[in-house]
Amino acid sequence: MEKRKVKIVDTTLRDGEQTAGVVFANREKVRIAKFLDELGVDQIEAGVPIMGGDEEEAVKEICKAGLKASIMGWNRPVIKDIEASLACGVDAVAISISTSDLHIEHKLQSTREEVLEKMVKAIEFAKKEGMYVSANAEDASRSDMDFLINFTRAVKEAGADRLRYCDTVGILDPFATYEKIKTILGKVNINIEMHTHNDFGMATANAIAGVKAGANYVGVTVIGLGERAGNAALEEVVMALKHICGIDLSFKTELFREVAEYVSHASGRELPAWKAIVGSNMFAHESGIHADGALKNPRTYEPFRPEEVGLDRQIVIGKHSGTAALKAKFAEYGIHLGEYQAKEMLAIVRSHCVSLKRTLFDKELMYIYDDYFGK
Repeated sequence: MEKRKVKIVDTTLRDGEQTAGVVFANREKVRIAKFLDELGVDQIEAGVPIMGGDEEEAVKEICKAGLKASIMGWNRPVIKDIEASLACGVDAVAISISTSDLHIEHKLQSTREEVLEKMVKAIEFAKKEGMYVSANAEDASRSDMDFLINFTRAVKEAGADRLRYCDTVGILDPFATYEKIKTILGKVNINIEMHTHNDFGMATANAIAGVKAGANYVGVTVIGLGERAGNAALEEVVMALKHICGIDLSFKTELFREVAEYVSHASGRELPAWKAIVGSNMFAHESGIHADGALKNPRTYEPFRPEEVGLDRQIVIGKHSGTAALKAKFAEYGIHLGEYQAKEMLAIVRSHCVSLKRTLFDKELMYIYDDYFGK
């Protein structure tokens, strides 16, 4: 695994903006694209050019921004869609069509044969124009495996550079994901991108399972934005690859918190304190046992250093705090608490926390100290 090269495809500006109620201003889209490029993202799916108007203009601006990342436009298997992407200056196109019988019958009102025919024609057109092509199998996770393998063979023969395996409604688990990706790669030698949704909370796990099975691209969004429950989160995938799988993509991970905050504000979506990797609680310790361990050696209760993702370690004083945390907190202000003082004060602190139903601010701790110790 350590020798594997995995590439990150970020679709915050396309799938992320498809989150119900989210709209990015054009300047925000360009800013986000620059952030993603600085982080180290390999390919940025910038939008859907055939929409025209502001969407088209934003994609053009991103293409002119001089970024190192490849810039991709999203398309249906329709020639005019691809022409719109070409007009924006992208170097890559994603061409998407459904492959499950459920979608083919009820959404497309079409047949398997027509799906293959449309996709092959669109890919051949894009390749003649010199485009890098991702062939997107929408609802791949609910597709008949034999047909999906035929689809994969057909798009490869037409010139597609990779298959985007879409778990469109997030119904996979990591074990099924691994087996399905292994099966496809056992039949067709092609690059595969994992595009996983989080409806059952397994988007990141499924993406990693796909990588373990041989996929070498992962589609992500910042803070997991996306339709319904969202997509695999960029920061989660990159850090899991680094610390769990041993695949260091050399990202500027110290920017993760800053980028997460920007996208949160731009999208009007909360960045929860408990958000994996970039949430403010990631390195906040309240529980007496945890705080004591973290003070002695941060590795006891932290999977990586907070500075690695742009966060700071916090010792929070609350109902579950112990004397070690209380002493450490006051030591920050040059006040030495003896063991007896710490125990006496801890009982008062816990009483305040219960009545207020929250942790205490540093100033509140100082007020308690003044009240009970007269200093």
